[in-house]
Amino acid sequence: MLFFRQVATVAAKDLRSELRTKEALNASLSFALVILLLFSFAFSPTSDMTREISGGLLWLVFAFAGALILNRSFARELENDCLDALISSPVSSPALFLGKALANYVLLLGIEFVCLPVFGVFYNVSWAQQLPSLALVLVLASWGVSVVGTVFSALTVNMRLRELMLPMLVYPILIPCLMAAMQLTTPLLAGEPLTGDLFAWLRLLVGFDIIFTALAVVLIDTVLIG
Repeated sequence: MLFFRQVATVAAKDLRSELRTKEALNASLSFALVILLLFSFAFSPTSDMTREISGGLLWLVFAFAGALILNRSFARELENDCLDALISSPVSSPALFLGKALANYVLLLGIEFVCLPVFGVFYNVSWAQQLPSLALVLVLASWGVSVVGTVFSALTVNMRLRELMLPMLVYPILIPCLMAAMQLTTPLLAGEPLTGDLFAWLRLLVGFDIIFTALAVVLIDTVLIG
């Protein structure tokens, strides 16, 4: 119980801090909406090709917008040596990591659920037809992005070019997660249910989340303390 209270405390602290300043949230949401608007001019909303690549477009936006949130996860603790204080506090490293990952997860899901209606308007997509299945994909894929991104946010926090290094390190590892999310999202946006081979992609998402969450919890001590 103490462990989960520590996770909740860290997550609540990060969410309060972000909601107070809205630095990463405003930047991420603005970026996502601008990219969706620009893509809507590049691709015709009535085109069959646009419907075929809709899942890819959506997850490209989410992945790039998410990097802005993830980059701030540990960087906000650098001021006044707050990161050193957190590491030396009674909170365990796994609890600290999971708390920050949970806060990033909530913020990322918020961005995604704001962008979905905008995406539907710009691209003439009835995204709510398979909403429960689409929400499941968003929940699973977003957790994978949050876990991997939070680990590498901790790893790159003291680098001078962390804004550049974080995406370079994170995106190659996220390829299986993003591929599965794209493959599942495209038919769901077209109103098709999850059937047949699509369940293999769903199992890949679940496996990715379990494996990388376990690895992150085991390795976070090494990442934070060395």
